[in-house]
Amino acid sequence: MADSEKGKSFGKTVLGWFVVDENEATKPENTPEELIAKYAAADIPKEPETPFLKKPEAPVSAVPKLNGDIPKAAAGVVDFTAVYRAASVGDAEQERVAKALSLVDSLPSETPRDVKKQIVEASLKAFSIPIEQIIETGAQEIQALEAYIQHGQADTQSVLAESNARIEELSAEIGELKKIMEQQVTEQQALVRTCNNEKLRVQVVLEFFGQAAVERVVKESPKLVEPMAK
Repeated sequence: MADSEKGKSFGKTVLGWFVVDENEATKPENTPEELIAKYAAADIPKEPETPFLKKPEAPVSAVPKLNGDIPKAAAGVVDFTAVYRAASVGDAEQERVAKALSLVDSLPSETPRDVKKQIVEASLKAFSIPIEQIIETGAQEIQALEAYIQHGQADTQSVLAESNARIEELSAEIGELKKIMEQQVTEQQALVRTCNNEKLRVQVVLEFFGQAAVERVVKESPKLVEPMAK
């Protein structure tokens, strides 16, 4: 069975199984604007209240509920142990899966798959580790990771919604400030126009007495300010 077909088969069996879309793999990365639009438009299914792996009849869209301290991812770095704990996968269960992975990784890559399976199963039996428990825990971990992905997407949507609301508030505030600025400029222009008209009215008196008389009074008066020489 081809890897892609195998992945699709497991995807129908284990919730959260990652199936590579060969067409998507060739597409360029989304721009930040496209990613924001994608997250903002995504439909996040609600997490069920029932414990995971307890009710097989639960809808396929359901994801296990994460509880307690759910770790924050920083620059793509995730504390997987904490994620599994939040999904009620204990440390001992995690260690069993890690042991199985270690055994698989320790075998030469050229070893036939059937031989690898026999060796790993024999080793696990020697350690008294039930294979069924490893399978169950592995499936739990995959479901926990899917729940963590959707939890992060829900957080992202919340941040986007709050940020968009804030942007709208700021945009409205900017609009009001622009109106205030425009009004102030309009009022200043009207002020200048009115005061210039009044200056022209008063200048009639000064011009009547002549420039020489005005210059003498301005120079001698402590109340007046002489124009600065240019």
